[in-house]
Amino acid sequence: MDLGVCYYPEHWPEERWAVDAAQMRDTGLTRVRIGEFAWSRIEPEPGRFDWDWLDRAVETLHAAGLGIIMGTPTATPPKWLVDRMPDLVALDREGKPRGFGSRRHYCFSHEGYREEAARITRAVAERYGNHPGVVSWQTDNEYGCHDTVQSFSPAARDAFRKWLEKRYGSIDALSEAWGNVFWSMEYRSFDEIELPNLTVTEANPAHWLAFRRFSSDQVVSFNRAQVDILRECSPGRDITHNAMGFYTGYDHHDLAADLDVLGWDSYPLGFLEMFRFTEEEKRDYARQGHPDIAAFHHDLYRGCAKGGRWSVLEQQPGPVNWARHNPAPLPGMVRLWTLEAFAHGAELVSYFRWRQFPKAQEQMHAGLLRTDGEPAPALGEAREAAKDLAQIGSGGEAHKQAAIIFSYDAEWMTQIQPQGEGRSALWAAFATYSALRRLGLDVDILPPSADLEGYSLVVVPCLPIVPEKLARSLESFEGQIVIGPRTGSRTVDFAIPDNLPPGPLETLAGGRITLSESLSPRISIEGDDWTAGGWLDHYEGSATPEFVAADGTTCCWVNANVRLLAVWPEGSLLDEVILRAARDAGLPQEPLAKGKRHRRRGQTLFEFDYLKGTVNWRETAR
Repeated sequence: MDLGVCYYPEHWPEERWAVDAAQMRDTGLTRVRIGEFAWSRIEPEPGRFDWDWLDRAVETLHAAGLGIIMGTPTATPPKWLVDRMPDLVALDREGKPRGFGSRRHYCFSHEGYREEAARITRAVAERYGNHPGVVSWQTDNEYGCHDTVQSFSPAARDAFRKWLEKRYGSIDALSEAWGNVFWSMEYRSFDEIELPNLTVTEANPAHWLAFRRFSSDQVVSFNRAQVDILRECSPGRDITHNAMGFYTGYDHHDLAADLDVLGWDSYPLGFLEMFRFTEEEKRDYARQGHPDIAAFHHDLYRGCAKGGRWSVLEQQPGPVNWARHNPAPLPGMVRLWTLEAFAHGAELVSYFRWRQFPKAQEQMHAGLLRTDGEPAPALGEAREAAKDLAQIGSGGEAHKQAAIIFSYDAEWMTQIQPQGEGRSALWAAFATYSALRRLGLDVDILPPSADLEGYSLVVVPCLPIVPEKLARSLESFEGQIVIGPRTGSRTVDFAIPDNLPPGPLETLAGGRITLSESLSPRISIEGDDWTAGGWLDHYEGSATPEFVAADGTTCCWVNANVRLLAVWPEGSLLDEVILRAARDAGLPQEPLAKGKRHRRRGQTLFEFDYLKGTVNWRETAR
């Protein structure tokens, strides 16, 4: 695994570049990521390019033996372009323009901006595409950051109408699929369809789902245009993009299909603070991050990536600037995060960033160096991690034990129609992942189309749309299966299936769901040493009750090798269900101590202690 760093030569005096490059190499870094925000310096005026400074930066970094990951600068269109083309900015859900002055201020559907993005991509690719120092390309930066996938602009509306016509063929077919006879929502033509924002009350959920799919497709096609140019102008180099944590605005499986390597940006402390973790977890892991945050995304994006090739393009090395509270990592955590990425199969960990910039929006965001150029605490840990990696060697293949099935449209559907507050498919997957990891299991997160051969346990936490291929794969699967609520509860256009949930999985479940309740936190279902809640499916069929509460409520049913979870996959009952499924699958069933996690790669077992911030590894028999 390579170690790298994000670097912005345009931020620093030129006489410092060679010093920085030499220090990077001395630290054990071999990759440097540059250029993704440099449009205004590359093209300060329309059609006038200033390449000299970037040429010298590339030569300096290359001369030091660093492989360059060059970014296309399309995440930050310059002011002159916005002034010339003011309608390129996205409109938010309230119809307000998302203006110039930060970043990601463009609409993916704006044809004029698409042409400009292709033009600057080609210019950069033609300039550096065959330079021996450029080993890889990154498209744009963090698609969707700051909630920018969805745009409610006239350009998005017009493109959406064309997308709908291509998908449905006729307006009558669309109205039938969406159920538009309800509330007199029928249309006469595609030109009558507006975007689903600004309605009096909730818009048709099928309308929203179509718009979410369209918006995702716009990201993918925008990215593909850059990929095509880069492949033409810079053959033989890998192309990547940096996805984000707990972000589901577009389908990463679709984006990754056009990339060689899927990257993501790992900020465990910021994510712990900003996302839905308990106060106890935020207290216990304030300087470490929850033990499953980074690992969950490693395995999610490895499952999305073509050929399983993935990397960490931004690794938090110190306090960030964007969370509610921004503590420094516990000593040892930067090294732990680095080795954990290796244990999960990363090709690269790139620290963000080399040197903290003393100005503008991210002046409080730490790097490997302080603002004065002196080492920050993480620099030594990066050097230590480089030595560790040299000692460990190449690692080996991952083990197949348990798999989780997750799809992005599952999360979109639970966002559009949660039915109960917080009932999220993404967080159901995370809770399941965490329960499996607490048993020390190796977990893969797979799309519904994946091959299940070699796994002992498959969990489907929440998958409203079950493709026919997955239904057949599960029917022939010989290991243990756990199916969570809402799975198989909708058709592809957001309708309840004719045979009721779980739809295509009725045979596997030995019956069907006749009624679903969402339960408030005030309602808790109590069993022997376990509690459940959040949701309750009423089952009718031949399965056997397994977990029955004191009041007679069945919370989990068993049918042959299938467990049907009738409550939301979280809490102590989930741990008990996963424990029994692992037992029946012949997998380890001994819970790890608090804060400890394992991962096997080849014959190496990695042991991570998140409470202490330590990592150890040892050779084991397969």
